[in-house]
Amino acid sequence: MSEQEDKLWGGRFSEPTDAFVEAFTASIGFDQRLYRHDIEGSKAHAQMLNKVGVLTDEECQSILDGLAQVEYEIESGKLEWSISLEDIHMNIEARLTDLIGDTGKKLHTGRSRNDQIATDIRLYLREEIDFIIEEIQRLQEGLLGLAEREASTILPGFTHLQVAQPITFGHHMLAWFEMLQRDAERLADCRRRVNIMPLGAAALAGTTYPIDRNYTAKLLGFERPSRNSLDSVSDRDFAIEFNAAASLIMMHLSRFSEELVIWTSAQFNFINLPDRFCTGSSIMPQKKNPDVPELVRGKAGRVFGHLISLLTLMKSQPLAYNKDNQEDKEPLFDTIDTLKGSLRAFADMVPAIEVKADFMRQAALQGFSTATDLADYLVRKGIPFRDAHEIVGKAVALGVETGRDLSEMDLEELTAFSDRIEADIFEVLTLEGSVAARDHLGGTAPGQVLAQVEAARKGLKNSQ
Repeated sequence: MSEQEDKLWGGRFSEPTDAFVEAFTASIGFDQRLYRHDIEGSKAHAQMLNKVGVLTDEECQSILDGLAQVEYEIESGKLEWSISLEDIHMNIEARLTDLIGDTGKKLHTGRSRNDQIATDIRLYLREEIDFIIEEIQRLQEGLLGLAEREASTILPGFTHLQVAQPITFGHHMLAWFEMLQRDAERLADCRRRVNIMPLGAAALAGTTYPIDRNYTAKLLGFERPSRNSLDSVSDRDFAIEFNAAASLIMMHLSRFSEELVIWTSAQFNFINLPDRFCTGSSIMPQKKNPDVPELVRGKAGRVFGHLISLLTLMKSQPLAYNKDNQEDKEPLFDTIDTLKGSLRAFADMVPAIEVKADFMRQAALQGFSTATDLADYLVRKGIPFRDAHEIVGKAVALGVETGRDLSEMDLEELTAFSDRIEADIFEVLTLEGSVAARDHLGGTAPGQVLAQVEAARKGLKNSQ
């Protein structure tokens, strides 16, 4: 048999594929990671063909046994991948036929590589989404532990990276929890659209064989078969949607990374990251670099790029399947690998963060962080908020001039700005008084933080 005849599609061609073109068009170098899902889909397809009478019981069992042997050979490293066979489907089918003879050639009845690869990717992505959600929840659990431990620890809250108001560290950690909660919900919603089975669409128009797509979908755990054969083989919306969700997760992790990098600097000194998550300098022996968050911050751009790559890949494709779609896998695979690695790093690192409460507190005493509390105090004394805002602004100006915080001024100085100010003002101007006063759902008060931690833990438990 000639090299061209050996190809599963070689009957129509009169000359061998150019060696460069063969290597250029092959995908086995990266799609081999789909072997389990390809075999899983093939087993279900064979069982369906047996059910509708296309395969005999003996043929079906021979195929199932042969596919199990192929899977063993792949996992034990005994199977040699062939570029001449192009992709994961043809490599597996060729080896199956070697093992069981012509019966192996019957497996492809009623399907195409077009609906086969669309099914493989969905099976693979469905599994990866489940794992990624578990990693998000592991990171969330770490955040809840840190929030509970530091529910009363005060640090400055920032807007424009300027000191704004005092908050609790626990409250700050719960902000990241909420972002990740949305991320997990987006992935769960994306999974519903991933979990639709394209197998049975064949090349683009369906098949003349009496297939039972509902049966195949049930075997593979899909919610239902797809409804339109053209859309089934050409759709990559699910991969783009996943990459969009992954980009949002990486954006959140990048923002978190930025804070960790700032907080570990000598200028802030809010936290310490354990040595196992940092590296040193080859020339400056004193350095301890927060490489894990820095690298995650950098990897966010990589994932954003993959999203643009997939959108660009699909934007000009006519129906139905086109060879362009071979380029969907590497961006998707790398996004999954990058996201999983980043989440693992954070899930391992966050519970080990060491908080430097004294430095946080000292920073919160700078920048007049209780100015809004003074304004609220005046409003409660009957002064309109806009007038109270102006009064406090004048007090802050004095503080800037004299280098003192509002809490460091004496009562006589403060009453010069308003006769509504009384001795109880100093309870308002303390950091503890400021955070305790925000005792409502979503507020930064320690009691609210602990209540939110408890509610979040119950929510995580119910979702697992």
